[in-house]
Amino acid sequence: MSNGIYKVPLAVNEPVLNYAPGSAERVELKNALAAGRATIKDIPMYIGGKEIRTDKKKKLSPPHDHQHVLGYYHEGDASHVKQAIEAALAAKSAWASLEWEQRAAIFLKAADLLAGPYRPIINAATMLGQSKNAYQAEIDAACEMIDFLRFNVQYMHEIYNQQPVSSKGVWNRLEQRPWKVSCLPLTPFNFTAIAGNPPSSAAMMGNTIVWKPANSAIYAASVLMEVFMKAGLPAGVINLVFVSGPVAGDVIFKHPDFAGIHFTGSTEVFRSVWGEIGKNIAAYKSYPRIVGETGGKDFIVAHASADVDVVVTALSRGAFEFQGQKCSAASRAYIPASLWPEVKKGMLRDLQSMKMGPTENFENFINAVIDEKAFDKITSYIENAKNSKDVEIIAGGKFDKTKGYFIEPTILLANKPDYLTMCEEIFGPVLSIYVYDDNKFEETLDIVDRTGIYALTGAIIAQDRYVIDAAMKKLVNAAGNFYINDKCTGAVVGQPPFGGARGSGTNDKAGSMINLLRWVSPRTIKETFVPAVDYKYPFLNKD
Repeated sequence: MSNGIYKVPLAVNEPVLNYAPGSAERVELKNALAAGRATIKDIPMYIGGKEIRTDKKKKLSPPHDHQHVLGYYHEGDASHVKQAIEAALAAKSAWASLEWEQRAAIFLKAADLLAGPYRPIINAATMLGQSKNAYQAEIDAACEMIDFLRFNVQYMHEIYNQQPVSSKGVWNRLEQRPWKVSCLPLTPFNFTAIAGNPPSSAAMMGNTIVWKPANSAIYAASVLMEVFMKAGLPAGVINLVFVSGPVAGDVIFKHPDFAGIHFTGSTEVFRSVWGEIGKNIAAYKSYPRIVGETGGKDFIVAHASADVDVVVTALSRGAFEFQGQKCSAASRAYIPASLWPEVKKGMLRDLQSMKMGPTENFENFINAVIDEKAFDKITSYIENAKNSKDVEIIAGGKFDKTKGYFIEPTILLANKPDYLTMCEEIFGPVLSIYVYDDNKFEETLDIVDRTGIYALTGAIIAQDRYVIDAAMKKLVNAAGNFYINDKCTGAVVGQPPFGGARGSGTNDKAGSMINLLRWVSPRTIKETFVPAVDYKYPFLNKD
């Protein structure tokens, strides 16, 4: 039993390394990439602290070189999901009763491992498995994951320190209990950190976990699991299974001990998950917590007072970093007619200088999209645009999946604001632009607000402060993360946390205390030191 009231190390954002030619980090990362390509990994599931292998192995390949084999993962089935639930429940009591500082120490150690010896390893895994360039991998797999771990420990400490006021003769206390049942993170391919945060944050608060990552992120997820175990995570606290979403859901959503889901993925899937949970609600011991970060059709609105270079850079980076495969990526833009010629000129200049190819070549800004299914979906929008009178392809439009799933950064100029690609999430390197009359700025804001079902990220670029104020008010519900004079990507743990509403999710803000509060259940305790011994109140006495 602890007798100290401990302070945790002050969380600060992990510095982003630049990987410039000749730097030590560049050499380390290149060596890790070479080692990753030279090794065929055998990746088991982890259930109850044990490595689980099956007779059904699935190949993992770089999206930019799909004939190369990085390794094989062992695919599970419903029986493995059941085993993982049993392992999580078996580990629950000991883990929940462990002092909070002992849990904190495990994840702080994991952060230091990722900041130190595992930094090139996790970055290389993300570059190879998810086709992220060195900088995109660094800000995600290393820095953001480290930040999640360190800041979440600080948030946990702050949550436990929040206590009620006590009146005379009474001591009121508040404790935050973990759920008595297990949590399910369903995590995405596009961010290694967003795959690692849901299981680690919920586990940090005393819960036990069944973690199902996207198949296309298994390569990096296995490294994170290795780090957690090396940091001292006890067996059964986080169980990593490789099954399809429907297989996992069919078992977990019918289990009485299901406590909650932390989901990142498509809006359609999240809605079906919510519906499935609703159908089974009477079977659960507790009402499950449902946290979701889903789709986006994120916007940048430029005003006539905007700096053209700021607009061009926000669009080039916001739309095409990581091939547009960010929930926050700039997917639609609204440009005033007076700025459009210069904005177009600047964007064409940027695109001409962007090199595309494998992540191992650090000169490549553009890499491959994640898999063939994504490639086919994204290119179908481009093909439709080629045959439509309502849109013009002004840059890019070419693609090839012979060696890797490569799609050129593509800019579409829509003749009307409700053209298909201005409304639907594409999740690829396709930016749709609508040019509006300078005198119709307010009307354009209305169009931005009512277009589509999403409300994840958005940006206003302007020098006129009245314009910025008007846009903030008009678009108050259009984006959970709103940017002024910047691209609409770039949330940082501990700074602006991330999440949106409407069709974009529950807005529980990963990277903040808000998110951690979803994974605890408060109990209030009132202790009276000198309790009453007579039911009668003074007002009952005779005059």
